Amino acid sequence: MVTGAAGLLGGEVCARLVARGHSVTAMVHRTPDILANDGTKVAVGEIVPGDVSLPRMGWSEDEFARIAAGHDLLIHCAATVRFDLDEADYAAVNVGGTANAIALAEAGGMEFLHVSTAYVCGDRNGPIREDDPLPESGYANGYEASKAAGERLVRNSGLPWAIARPSVVVGEHASGAIRQFDTTYAAFKLIAEGRVRHMAATPGATLDFVPIDHVAGGIVAIAENMDEASGRTFHLVAGRTLPIERFIHAIGAYPQFHEPALVEPARFDPASLPALERRLYKRVAGLYAAYFQRDPQFDDSAFRVLTGSACPPTGEPYIRRLIDHCIAVGFLSAA
Repeated sequence: MVTGAAGLLGGEVCARLVARGHSVTAMVHRTPDILANDGTKVAVGEIVPGDVSLPRMGWSEDEFARIAAGHDLLIHCAATVRFDLDEADYAAVNVGGTANAIALAEAGGMEFLHVSTAYVCGDRNGPIREDDPLPESGYANGYEASKAAGERLVRNSGLPWAIARPSVVVGEHASGAIRQFDTTYAAFKLIAEGRVRHMAATPGATLDFVPIDHVAGGIVAIAENMDEASGRTFHLVAGRTLPIERFIHAIGAYPQFHEPALVEPARFDPASLPALERRLYKRVAGLYAAYFQRDPQFDDSAFRVLTGSACPPTGEPYIRRLIDHCIAVGFLSAA
């Protein structure tokens, strides 16, 4: 069973599970279609509407019992990935939703594969190991804190569990293609189009952009090796971080795009920005500012040993493929 199956990552996970012969039940909230990253419909075995924030997912006792008994593995992809919500929203979906998913898995005796984020490392820099303990504080936003709280629930459950931690999930490796543009892409668009011309950034900060196909394929690989994966955490990351300066230069290499000025955080004052830029920074780009001020180096040794695979090379050529795809589909301007 896959929760959050109508989401960007959940849909691609479902597609890959079905392609490998698994029987998949897809739990959805509002959107009824299960789509792979290329936009094609996925022929899952069953689509079940539900709400992870509700006890028993909002189902009757009989429906809850039927679904619990019919599955051997629950892959918990459902989450809110926005950075601008109230604490109550994160508590309901990312924490309470995880608790409700655990209850479903416990009722059916399922194994549990939890999709978290590599950025539960908080504000730590330098090497981040997959088996490092979760920090108690230092999270950049409510999203990170809530994902860490969800992980704690999983670890303290009596289930056979594994945790998958993607970094910043973006387009497919070979083509840069992605089915929908949200979260990171919203800030990227404002920067590229010159509507946000200043970003607070720490010299030496890096970004870890990971292709969606590596992440979805990694989740499926962990699912197929749950006996060995049980009780362990795995980073699904590029493993080759990109310095902020090189990311910005890759944008500025396109003549129609703007290369923003990077300002050290101690000298950056959002109140001094022009009125429109100030509003856009506060509402969108500023939500991602913390990712321009950190240098976590995610180790994925455990994942590579478990699966025998690693993320293909990323770096600036990959960034250019992401930008080219955005231009090709009209998300970014061609001239």
